[in-house]
Amino acid sequence: MSGRLQGRTALVTGSTGGIGVAVARALAAEGAFVVVSGRDAGRGEEVVRSIAGAGGQAAFVAADLSKGAHAVEALAASALAAAGGRLDILVNNAAMLLTPTPTAEVPEDTIDAALATSVKSMFLLTGLLAPRMAARGGGAVVNLGSINGLVGMAHSALYSMTKAAVHSLTKSWSAEYGPYGVRVNTLAPGPTLTEKVKGYKEHLEPILARAPSRRASAPEEIAAAAVFLASDDAANVHGATLTVDGGFSAV
Repeated sequence: MSGRLQGRTALVTGSTGGIGVAVARALAAEGAFVVVSGRDAGRGEEVVRSIAGAGGQAAFVAADLSKGAHAVEALAASALAAAGGRLDILVNNAAMLLTPTPTAEVPEDTIDAALATSVKSMFLLTGLLAPRMAARGGGAVVNLGSINGLVGMAHSALYSMTKAAVHSLTKSWSAEYGPYGVRVNTLAPGPTLTEKVKGYKEHLEPILARAPSRRASAPEEIAAAAVFLASDDAANVHGATLTVDGGFSAV
């Protein structure tokens, strides 16, 4: 690795599994001190140990972002304390993974939980941390969207709604914080072979058949794109949506 993030601090929400783990490890490999966050302390500490074993630095802060403002405020305070009072990078990765379901069959409590975890918590956390970055003159926010927020897919209306909201927030926050040196961008993965997603193989096949690459991404490929957006390599990239989907959304 090139040490592109040496001396910087980062918070990655939802980083005890899936894409979040890969992003946390990739940021640490580039020199960042990473605050790993999620609900499962055992898995979180395991991620921290794996980062330390590879020569990186990290700490774990437990958080259940479906629990509202108090949980988000506690995460922000604890993450800042763990990172020495400064966060240079925020990766808003936490989201509720949803099984494809016809719209008419989605329960109201599932709608509420998805919005709380995938949209509301991101809104609140960015509102707490981005102004601090702006006051220091710079920072980077990477929001995890999805190709579901860009194209329509049957039986994915709720998930698509949450991700379309993420894409919209990126544009609004770019206008709000960009003039103060805070870059906000969206990373939009296509099908990615996390352990959970592997269980939905039958849903992936028709999507992958339409993608020019004809394959899903590895979590590490998504993480590499996140490092780019967080680093000075993307110094003049504001309000962008970077797709890592094998070309699916292009064709």
